[in-house]
Amino acid sequence: MKTSLFQNIMRILLGSFMLLAGIGHLTFQRTEFLAQVPRWLPDSPGFMDFVVVSSGVVEILFGLAMIFWVKQKIKVGIALAIFYVLVFPGNISQYTNGIDAFGLDTDLKRLIRLFFQPVLILWALWSTGIFRKKSERE
Repeated sequence: MKTSLFQNIMRILLGSFMLLAGIGHLTFQRTEFLAQVPRWLPDSPGFMDFVVVSSGVVEILFGLAMIFWVKQKIKVGIALAIFYVLVFPGNISQYTNGIDAFGLDTDLKRLIRLFFQPVLILWALWSTGIFRKKSERE
């Protein structure tokens, strides 16, 4: 499946962002990512840390797949879009519970952040070529 040079650049850029976010989950932003664990999940520190670490590993794998698994890029893009939908409750929880993290220290900033999730979903799908006509994808 052929995608444009710009789509390929954007796919690799998104994959790089995912790698950085995943590494952040495991290291320098671990505490910040705890703020996005939905408050309706068990709140034991060990479980919350497990959620952050495991989602970080998944993000690293998605980052690598977006960059290197070119033959399956449409499937990877769909899976990444689904992942963005699945982690969205964490962003909603951060907003509804007024939790400061990542510089999101006001309700307005946390609300604005919610509108970026659909952008990430579309980015994952578009950059991998899902919106091309079926005949162009084969």
